[in-house]
Formats: sequence, C-alpha cells, structure tokens
Amino acid sequence: MAASPDPIAPFDGPSVCLFCGSSEAADPVYTAAAAAFGTEAARAGWRLVYGGGGVGLMGAAARAAHAAGGRVLGVMPAFLRSRERLFDEVETLVVTSMHERKQIMYDQSDAFVVAPGGIGTLEEVVELLSWKRLDLHGKPVIFLNIDGFWDTFFALMHHSVETGFTPPSFLTAWVVCDTVEAAIEALRPDVTTDGLKYDQR
Repeated sequence: MAASPDPIAPFDGPSVCLFCGSSEAADPVYTAAAAAFGTEAARAGWRLVYGGGGVGLMGAAARAAHAAGGRVLGVMPAFLRSRERLFDEVETLVVTSMHERKQIMYDQSDAFVVAPGGIGTLEEVVELLSWKRLDLHGKPVIFLNIDGFWDTFFALMHHSVETGFTPPSFLTAWVVCDTVEAAIEALRPDVTTDGLKYDQR
C-alpha cells in the first residue's frame, strides 16, 4: 500500500487553485502574468494551491507568491518530480497519481483560476467544469484570459451549446478576466458568489 502524503499545515484563510502550464517555452507574457497573479493573490491574503512544479508558469506563480509572503501549497505526483522540478521552498505534498493530485487541489481550494497552459491544464479545467455541470460543486472558476488565450476554448463551448450537447446555462459556469487585476477582483467573496458581474464568453 502506498504511503499517505504528509498532513497539510492548517490555514484559516481562503485558498485559490491556479491551473497553468509548466512549459519553459511559453511566451514570456504568460509567465509574467502568472508571476503577477502569485504576487497579488498573496497580497490579497489568498493561499496559492498549485501543481508543485518549479518550471513554467507554475514555478513563476509559486515563487512570486512565496516572495510576497504568501502561503503556497504544491501538490506533485512522484513520477513528475524530475520533469516539473519540484519547488521545495514551499509546502509540498508528493502523491502517487494525477487523480490524487487533482482531488487534493480541489479539496484544498475555495476558487479556481485558469491561466494559459497546455493539454494538462485543459484536462484539469474540463474535469472541473464537468463536475460543475453535474452540480458536484459550486466553486468559482475564473479564466485568466491573457491576450485572448482561451478564446478558442470558449468558441468550442458555445459550439457544444449550439449543437444541442450542452444547455445554454452551462455558459455561466465560469467568468473571464483579461487581466490579473480583474482576476484578483473576481476572487472577492461578494463577487465570486455572483459571477454574472463578470464577462462570460
């Protein structure tokens, strides 16, 4: 039987999960936005929950949040330790599988921000939105849509509605913010309980 991960240190404030890419080849504008988000989330009192890596947007966000004095929780599957280069300057759980990683990230978070990323980020947010579609959770999902990165994803979701596979109400399952500042504002409790105040695409 696999060993259980170490206990998570108590935290009595709000936690935001950041889904984002780990590629070092991404456009620097995306990496800069992830770092800015980490800084501003820490300043706003949010603990950053993320995938545990020290590379790409993940590493930039975690380092920035940590440098700004924020709490950070990373969750990393053991088999990715070398590929995503574990950032061990912050609290990190090493788990056995991707499924366990996602479940812990979900359980430890009050809201989710989706920054630019690749197939892994897409897989994470699609599952999260699927759970929301099935009424398994009501937590806010905020897309950080830097330079319109997620526009083609929103077009696909609209196509799914237009072709009858998804109800129109599903298009209210997320909000879209084009800047870090807007995403931080959307995390305010009085805003995240009413996503209609924000752009839905």
